[in-house]
Amino acid sequence: MYQEAFEAIVNSRRSNRSYDPAVEVPDEVIKKSLELAILSPNSSNMQLWEFYWIKSEELREKFTPLCLGQSAAKTAKHLMVFVTRQDHWKAHAKWNYNNFKATIVDNAPTKRQQRGLDYYGKLMPVVYAQDWFGFMTLIRKVVCFIKGFNNPFARISGSRDQKVIVHKSCALAAQTFMLAISAHGYDTCPMEGFDSKRVKKLMGLPAGAEVNMIVSIGKGTEKGIHGERKRLPFEEVVFVR
Repeated sequence: MYQEAFEAIVNSRRSNRSYDPAVEVPDEVIKKSLELAILSPNSSNMQLWEFYWIKSEELREKFTPLCLGQSAAKTAKHLMVFVTRQDHWKAHAKWNYNNFKATIVDNAPTKRQQRGLDYYGKLMPVVYAQDWFGFMTLIRKVVCFIKGFNNPFARISGSRDQKVIVHKSCALAAQTFMLAISAHGYDTCPMEGFDSKRVKKLMGLPAGAEVNMIVSIGKGTEKGIHGERKRLPFEEVVFVR
C-alpha cells in the first residue's frame, strides 16, 4: 500500500510553471509540508538549513524580478526559500553534544554516548571550522592525505567540500517538501534561475547564508506543464557492478 502511494506521488509531481490564480493553498498544507521537510536526512544531524516561507503578496511580488520574471514565481501562491546556514555549525554541534550529554547517567557515558560526545565535541570542529589564513584547511588536507594514504577516508578538506555537504542536505529537505506538497494535491516548481545576491539582500541574510533554491507553490495548470516528462533510458544512467 505504501509503495503504491509513494509511486503515485512521485509520478504526479511535475515542475509546474503556471498556477491557477483562483485556487489558494491553505497555510496548513505548507506548515505540514515544512514539518515533514525538517525530518529529512541530513549530514551528521547538523541541520544547517533554514526555510523562509514567503506568503505575503507584497513580498512575493518583489521576488518576481529577482526570479528573472519566471511565471512560476509570478503566479505562485507561496514561495519557499531554502537556505544553507553553514555559519551555524558551532551552535548545532553544541545542540547535538548536549543531547548526548543529557542521556548520560552518573557521569558514566556508555561507549556509544562517548562516541557521540567526541563526534560533536571534537570531530565537527575539525570538519566545519574555518579560518582566514587557511590553517584549518591545510590541517584537514594533511589529515586526509595521511589517513587516506592506505585506507578509505572521508576527504573533507576545504570550504568547497563543506558547502557541498550543507547544500546536499538542504536539497534533500527541499525534495521532501515538494513531495509533501504533491501528496496534498498541489504543485511546485524548484527554481535555480534567480539573483542570489539580491535575494539575500532582500531577505536580510548574513554573509554565511547561501540560497540553495527557491520553490514556488500553487495549484498547477495544464499550460504550466511544458510537455511530456522525458528521462534518459534506465540503462544509460543505472550501472550494476
